[in-house]
Amino acid sequence: MDEYYMHQALTIAKYAAGRTSPNPLVGAVIVKNGRIVGQGWHRQAGTPHAEIHALAQAGDLAKGATLYVTLEPCSHYGRTGPCADALIQAGIKKVVVAMTDPNPLVAGRGVARLRTAGLEVVENILAAEAAKLNEVFIKWIATGMPFGILKTAMSLDGKIAARTGHSKWITSQASRTYVHQLRDTCDGILTGIGTVLADNPELTSRLPDSNGQNPIRIIVDSMARTPLTAKVLTDGQAPTIIAVTRDAPPERVTALRNAGAEVLEIDKTADGVNLRHLFKILGERRITSILIEGGAAINASALAANLVDKVYCFIAPKIIGGKTAPGPVAGVGIPTIDQATLLEDITAEQIDADILISGYISRREGRDVYRTCGRIGES
Repeated sequence: MDEYYMHQALTIAKYAAGRTSPNPLVGAVIVKNGRIVGQGWHRQAGTPHAEIHALAQAGDLAKGATLYVTLEPCSHYGRTGPCADALIQAGIKKVVVAMTDPNPLVAGRGVARLRTAGLEVVENILAAEAAKLNEVFIKWIATGMPFGILKTAMSLDGKIAARTGHSKWITSQASRTYVHQLRDTCDGILTGIGTVLADNPELTSRLPDSNGQNPIRIIVDSMARTPLTAKVLTDGQAPTIIAVTRDAPPERVTALRNAGAEVLEIDKTADGVNLRHLFKILGERRITSILIEGGAAINASALAANLVDKVYCFIAPKIIGGKTAPGPVAGVGIPTIDQATLLEDITAEQIDADILISGYISRREGRDVYRTCGRIGES
């Protein structure tokens, strides 16, 4: 029965997807005499944790009950009090934990606190599922770097636009809605100046129910060429960060700041903005996930810098053709097929007439990896 109730806790934790950053998603279920008497999920950073909501619902029935929680209860004071102490005071008899919290402030201390107080603790129930639920949080808390998600859409013959640059629309409305749902769950969305100049995108989450959450917009623009009339500067829908290099004309930087953008001067590489330096700064700002929706050059740079953890590739049943029509990844490319970037844990699904293939960048083949728990990316 432990897995049954943990499934319930994992399910309700997802209710807050995209709303708890930089905190993890957590669900809690309290069971007594074979029935659920309380449940709750963490809803937003700075608000009560899942365990507190579940205890409030259970009331006096929490005494002598079992708590199922998707992440180890905290044992420290942050913006809220320690959940471990609240469980002890409520008289919980047993705590079933999906996974240990990778946060160094917790990292086993919550479980130890419960055991010291005489509670029975069972660990690692559906740990892999819990780690996948919080893959973004785990990557960020373990490395300080955002979880990178690369999204691309292409035709059956691997083109992201026609030879003229025209690209609207390769995929179906259903696929585009799916992308807006992805945006709704990410802290930031990143694109390059080429996309801004060509498409003047909004980079917002436009969902049918109008409850979408807009990510912070991040424009990679080494020479500060973003037009002052661009939607990302004029629509007021979300903050916009523009990453430039020291070579950007000062008058352009000043104009962008006066237009409301935050301009960051980032280290430069031969190709322009150093994306790894940019991601490091964004991670320090508690931006834990970034959806990369750039063109072929940005995609190539992000992959080369090992900043991509997960890929979503939409394939439309269309043939565009043209040897000069762009593909999803530019750059120098690999000399031999055995050096190709590999995906693993692949999922394929049909969305309207399109096919969506998603998977994680393989961190095997001798690369320096961390495996704190479950599926997480590279440091």
